Amino acid sequence: MLFLRLSWESLRFALNALKSNLTRTILSLLGVTVGIFAIIAVFTLVDSLENNIKSSFSFLGTNVIRVDKFPFQSGPPGNFPWWKYFRRPNNTVEEYEFLKNRLTTAEGITIAASANTTVAAGSNAYQGVSLTGAFEDYGDVYDVPIEEGRFFNGNEIKAARNLAVIGKKIANTLFPNQSAVGKEFKIKGLKFVVVGIFEEEGSGVLDLPSKDEACLIPYPAFTKLFNTGKNGINPTIAAKGKEEDVGLVAIENEMIGLLRAKRALKPTEDDSFSLNKTEFLQNAIGSVFDVISTAGWVIGGFSILVGGFGIANIMFVSVRERTNIIGIQKSLGAKNYFILFQFLFEAVCLSLIGGGTGIILVYFLSFIQLGSLDLILSFGNIILGIGVSSIIGVVSGIVPATLAARMDPVEAIRTA
Repeated sequence: MLFLRLSWESLRFALNALKSNLTRTILSLLGVTVGIFAIIAVFTLVDSLENNIKSSFSFLGTNVIRVDKFPFQSGPPGNFPWWKYFRRPNNTVEEYEFLKNRLTTAEGITIAASANTTVAAGSNAYQGVSLTGAFEDYGDVYDVPIEEGRFFNGNEIKAARNLAVIGKKIANTLFPNQSAVGKEFKIKGLKFVVVGIFEEEGSGVLDLPSKDEACLIPYPAFTKLFNTGKNGINPTIAAKGKEEDVGLVAIENEMIGLLRAKRALKPTEDDSFSLNKTEFLQNAIGSVFDVISTAGWVIGGFSILVGGFGIANIMFVSVRERTNIIGIQKSLGAKNYFILFQFLFEAVCLSLIGGGTGIILVYFLSFIQLGSLDLILSFGNIILGIGVSSIIGVVSGIVPATLAARMDPVEAIRTA
């Protein structure tokens, strides 16, 4: 109890010292404020940008492995055997059905083919539509958020019905000021009926495919419009793992064996396909932002270093000004840690106030709209700012506080 009471008294002395020298206090915390603001602002910008870009890749799915001709990872520049991958056979519906009937480690598996096209309804048209032909199990692998209407079912797919689920931008363009569900539109001269509308996704930082500009139709209906399979568009077979990492490893090994068997590849022959994990692109993006974060630490670190030296300088001045008071306190029986805590608390309070001010400035900065990027100050970055401020305060104040605690009371009282 005595220790806690003395610690509280030390904190009160520190706060009173800060109040009595308000101008000096404000000037000394500016360096820490700028440093913490720089670091947390960079981290907030990097985190927000990274989340926005990763969400832009949501069309690739999560925990998904794809069968493609080309690998995502191309290897060293100038050493990419594109001609080898180009000669690989296209995926087929037969291979998809073969995998679907035999794959045991997948939560879901589907096949889809895509192409860019133009859709029209009356005098309205929308160019650059991402048209995808899919089966009913498409939603088992990819997110299919329907805002209005429904998804087509297995019977409608088998019957090759001309149905479609369209994005919000397409719906608003083709059918302004009215519901698009139940309306007809044309793709390459064929009539399609809208049965569903995707939830609005919004624009991202990168110009990547968005469900707002997507149109999903039954796979057999897609083959009416485009040549697909061995001699046409290469459809993508995709499977979703049951668990993170472990599920992908298991499904990858099983898919390699099944596909090699289906394509009758000899043991000495290389794979005629690539299995691509969607997480590869996200990890690559994360590596880039790690470098940017390091640059943020360097930029903010110099400001914090200057701020730390400023606090240390102020604390040395404060110890010199209060040498006589320190002598009186020690002569009255004050413990060394009581004196040490006074100056250490003062340094930490200075640093925390500066750091808190920097965090508040970042918080107000997050209200600024940077195009389609929403800045979000995360709880983790707030804790980081407070933690760094506390460490700077302790490091800057420990030496002056230790010198004050070790003063001889008689010599201290003699000092004018």
